[in-house]
Amino acid sequence: MTDAKVAPARAEVSLADKYDLSKNRIFISGAQAIVRLMLMQKEMDRRAGLNTAGYVTGYRGSPVGGFDQTFHSARKVFDANDLKFEPGLNEDLAATAIWGAQQAEMRGEGKFDGVFSMWYGKGPGVDRCGDVFRHANLAGTSKNGGVLVVMGDDHTAESSTTAHQSEFHLVDVMMPILSPAGVQEILDYGLYGWAMSRFTGTWVGLKMLKDTVESTASIDASLDRINPVVPADFKMPFGGLNIRPRDGILEQEARLQEHKRDAMIAWLKANKLNRIVTSGGPNAKVGIITVGKSYLDVRQAMDDLGLDEKRANDLGLRLFKVACTWPLVPEELNDFAQGLDMIVVVEEKRSLIETQVREELYGTANQPIVIGKRDEKGDWLFPVKGALEPNDIAIAIGKRLLRHAPDSALEQRVQRLEQAQAMLAQTFDAGMRIPYFCSGCPHNSSTLVPEGSRAYAGIGCHFMAQWMDRKTEGWTHMGGEGANWIGEAPFSKTKHVFQNLGDGTYNHSGLMALRWAGDTNTNITYKILFNDAVAMTGGQRHEGGLTVDAIARQVAAENVKRLVLVTDEPWKYDERYDFPSGMLIRHRSQLLDVERELREIPGLTVLIYDQTCAAEKRRRRKRGTFPDPDKRVIINELVCEGCGDCGVKSNCVSVQPLDTEFGRKRAIDQSSCNKDFSCVNGFCPSFVTVHGAKPKKIAATGVALGDWPALPAPKIPAIGDRPFGILVDGVGGTGVVTIGAILGMAAHLEGKGCGMIDMAGLAQKGGQVYSHVKLAAKPGDINSIRIAAGEADLVLGCDLVVTGAKKVLAAMRKDESGVVVNTAEVYPGDFARNADFSLPTERLKKAIRAHAGESARFVDASGIATALLGNSIAGNMFMLGYAWQLGMTPLSEASILKAIELNGEAVAMNQAAFVWGRRAAADPQAVEEIVAPLRKPKGDRQLSQSFEEMLARRVAFLADYQDAAYAERYRARVAKIADLEKTRAPGKSGLAEAAARYLFKLMAIKDEYEVARLFTNGAFQKQVEATFEGDNLRYQFHMAPPIFGKRDSKGQPVKSNFGPWMMRAMRMLTKLKGLRGGVLDIFGKTEERRMERRILAEYETLLDEIAGALSPENHATALSLLTLPEKIRGYGPVKEKFVKEAKTEEARLLEKFRKTPAPTLQAAE
Repeated sequence: MTDAKVAPARAEVSLADKYDLSKNRIFISGAQAIVRLMLMQKEMDRRAGLNTAGYVTGYRGSPVGGFDQTFHSARKVFDANDLKFEPGLNEDLAATAIWGAQQAEMRGEGKFDGVFSMWYGKGPGVDRCGDVFRHANLAGTSKNGGVLVVMGDDHTAESSTTAHQSEFHLVDVMMPILSPAGVQEILDYGLYGWAMSRFTGTWVGLKMLKDTVESTASIDASLDRINPVVPADFKMPFGGLNIRPRDGILEQEARLQEHKRDAMIAWLKANKLNRIVTSGGPNAKVGIITVGKSYLDVRQAMDDLGLDEKRANDLGLRLFKVACTWPLVPEELNDFAQGLDMIVVVEEKRSLIETQVREELYGTANQPIVIGKRDEKGDWLFPVKGALEPNDIAIAIGKRLLRHAPDSALEQRVQRLEQAQAMLAQTFDAGMRIPYFCSGCPHNSSTLVPEGSRAYAGIGCHFMAQWMDRKTEGWTHMGGEGANWIGEAPFSKTKHVFQNLGDGTYNHSGLMALRWAGDTNTNITYKILFNDAVAMTGGQRHEGGLTVDAIARQVAAENVKRLVLVTDEPWKYDERYDFPSGMLIRHRSQLLDVERELREIPGLTVLIYDQTCAAEKRRRRKRGTFPDPDKRVIINELVCEGCGDCGVKSNCVSVQPLDTEFGRKRAIDQSSCNKDFSCVNGFCPSFVTVHGAKPKKIAATGVALGDWPALPAPKIPAIGDRPFGILVDGVGGTGVVTIGAILGMAAHLEGKGCGMIDMAGLAQKGGQVYSHVKLAAKPGDINSIRIAAGEADLVLGCDLVVTGAKKVLAAMRKDESGVVVNTAEVYPGDFARNADFSLPTERLKKAIRAHAGESARFVDASGIATALLGNSIAGNMFMLGYAWQLGMTPLSEASILKAIELNGEAVAMNQAAFVWGRRAAADPQAVEEIVAPLRKPKGDRQLSQSFEEMLARRVAFLADYQDAAYAERYRARVAKIADLEKTRAPGKSGLAEAAARYLFKLMAIKDEYEVARLFTNGAFQKQVEATFEGDNLRYQFHMAPPIFGKRDSKGQPVKSNFGPWMMRAMRMLTKLKGLRGGVLDIFGKTEERRMERRILAEYETLLDEIAGALSPENHATALSLLTLPEKIRGYGPVKEKFVKEAKTEEARLLEKFRKTPAPTLQAAE
């Protein structure tokens, strides 16, 4: 343990260091390293007397999805250094542009001595570029240029439609491949790669895994670190190996096959990129060959086995780190294999290195056994699927070492690792968050299809419609959307399908499939989902400035039989837009009607759905570049029935549950609402649009940070021989990754080593996000960054559900790992489709305790942070402070606070949250005394604490609803059931409470008089005042009056909008409640009101039947019967549907109740 007041070692650190070439030790992410790489190559060329330029282009996609945004943010420094970034329209066009950049000075027309270039794209983009890669690599590179192919591979398909391994594409076109093992090697291998490309005349691959490019680390970025060597013993062919004008096709092939591969080998030998890390000593018997991320996994495995260099040599273990996976250098491989009995090849996915090893060593004297994908018996060892884990690698290595050199200490470590993996195999997800459309996402509406139809998904956010109730299934590669149906349609009984096509994919390559569908006269409706951004990868603009009218003109020329534009703002299209003749414009509320029309038209039809990406709207509104409607939606919680129709209509995650005295209702999460307003389409009068409203800012508590006794300084845990592992989990978009960034920067400030990976996947869509953080005494001590089973020293569970995921639970060491979990309930998208969805809170806590031990700490960090600081996001930093005070974090408070300051986001709030977290850990009772009054629910949100209180509140409510006699009728009924339950079913409970809740619900039906009362009795006004602020608030109501209301084509009622005058009308209507149920009650004559009265009468009859036959044996069935009104919710057609379901269930239960045998009386013996 060390003292808590360690001062930062690097007070001069700045966020600008990452692109400052005068700074050597920097804290930088993989994407930022790519930017610095460009700057470093330019400076190295300048020092070498070359006047070069740099060019980078490609196409975004995870794990390189953030590249273009990072490049855009560095535009100033790029412009100052002759570096040009140009996002590609698609991958192969971008690669062709790179090919062109290599020709810039070839004919004597160049402005520079050469252009060093970089192409980037994810695995499917590499697939797409096979043709241009082959042509361009045959042609070669400029002698002062060079090309890096940065291929982003997603081995586990965490944010891809396939698991990708791109090396074999590059091998096929004979590009050498460098595989960096971390952020440090992105810089190192990148500089080596350009040097190699210039010398060999080939493009050079740079493999980027998520673990590499999405990690952040403290590294050495000094310019003199890398000094590429030109091979002295390579005989350059006549004319060299670089690109040239008027080059013959067969001459290019001969140069590549006869000379360039040899040049690669010579260059690799001269620069010694592949290296033996441990010799294995004089009696080396087992050798390991590994590369990239797998090298870090192997080093982690060796650490877990207790194998430093000395121990490895003592046990005869030789380790060979490969930098270039193809081609391998034969001489280096033979030197490595000398004297070994066995070679273990550790590489993920298909075997590229292992195949070369087997080929090269085949037939050599004393050929060692080679295992990798399969073991000595031919069984799987390191399978092709998924990714490798350090624990599995360690077990495999350890067992083989023990065969050659028995060692009790090593055997014990292997056994512990086997136990950890066995526990991992027995661990299951106690909770999981499935990614979902953002709040207000256009796809919430656009992906709907009419009954009897189905749709195909495509690449983009709308892909997620497949795991929602959207009749959407199947997908193709990017740009192939709809072409699959061209082949399927002639052989299918289905006459027509809808094909979703995002605007980004349309712009990329999707138009061609649409063109072919028109040519083949296939019955298909393309739904082009225009959201004005490449939303899936961060909201980038469309190359070429794609617009709705441009799309319309393009598709109109493709044999389209009907073209319709559906939009949320049809009024915005005026004479400024150049639409093709015959195109129709419809409001999004007519989407299903439009789709029904289009599916009946033979041939190709197109529906363009225009609505801006919700996340992009939010970003643009913050910048003041997008209209921000001066209105907000609120739900009158007393009028709300909790039916969930608003969630069904909007599919929106901002519609959240609200538990009240009168049942679970709905509320709009104003902080996440993106003003889509589709929730108002739920068939319910509770929705009100409040014009002029702004979310009310929750004032921070008046307790100042200084108004507190000095806190005891905790003992900071020392970082031992192995790195300190921290796993932070939570929900995407809630600031979880900021914690990892703060920890990393704090470690950097102290001169410690830090490695961090943000595993986001689709987390930005409300899914699960993880930050894996490793802290060490120095950077070189960190190998694999991912926290494996049993490796977490601290788990910061920012979300209860995600903390219940298998990978988090397995990372804990029972009673050893520090575990702090935020208990705030954040509902996933499931709630939009399931009105009764509830989080399994207690089950999750139980699972966490089972893995963490009883020392696990649970704290409502979000709730406390909201009460104290006015923002739930502060809960994450609160948790860090909480864990720090408990002595769970090996960093000083000064470093953490400085890191928060450098981060620059809400500095005062986050620093205060950290301090409040410390206080809550040190003196939870004192903090609770401050927080409790601030969080105490008011009004109907305050739940009754006893049966008597619950009954009294409902009696009072019904007196206001109708009159005292009506309330007394209710009270007497409930009292009778309560008495009978005590006498007829002693020891049983629940029946009286059920009668109290649900007789009340049926007696307090929300007819027109009651809705009017609940809007005008003052409760709604208080709700508005507690939610919003603003002057001159104006109400707009969304209702479907039963008498004068509109009807749709199917005869169903349709909601209309009413202005502020409706409040006056409702005040008048409230005074007429005495007419309820009488001859002058005009509303009471509607079928809905008749149904409600009938249901109430039937329920009272049911109460009488239960009163007459209640027994201990039928008590449970009686309870089920009395709670059935819980299922009856909503208004109009929504309520009718629920009534039918409830009555079906009632008939079944009644039959069971009536068949329950009477208790048998036995005589006493």
